[in-house]
Amino acid sequence: MRKIVKTLGALFSIRAGGSSRERACRRSSAQAGFTLVEMLVVITIIGLIMGLIGPRVLGYLSDSKEKTARIQIKGFSSALDLFYLDNGRYPTSAEGLGALTHKPEGTSSWNGPYLSGNGVPQDPWGHPYVYSFPGQHGAYDIVSLGPKGQEGDVGAGGNISSWQQ
Repeated sequence: MRKIVKTLGALFSIRAGGSSRERACRRSSAQAGFTLVEMLVVITIIGLIMGLIGPRVLGYLSDSKEKTARIQIKGFSSALDLFYLDNGRYPTSAEGLGALTHKPEGTSSWNGPYLSGNGVPQDPWGHPYVYSFPGQHGAYDIVSLGPKGQEGDVGAGGNISSWQQ
């Protein structure tokens, strides 16, 4: 009786398309790829996500650059105050912020460098900071030209200055 059941079982699996393992292999190979419609749906979803999240990420990037410029200007202000305490004056416009890293001629009590690093860093957009002494808004003025690199640019994405902290 057992032989008959085994024989019938074998015959049944052959008629049904082979063993369960063979059927599983055939089914997975037939469904292995993606259809064009499925790929278009995925690409559309990714495009929607990037359209919604991309501007926010870029907004955070521009905000962080503005914050970096403000922090650098505060650092320059602290270094200029140390320069003033040591020398009794601020650097002239001709000496510029470079006087914080290299001793200007005619300065006897310079105890610098007042900034760490090899030189004066540029603003986050790659432009040099504009320093003027005497300043129109204080003892000195320091301005980052912002992303456009143009002096006098006001508003969002414009110049960042030491008197607008």
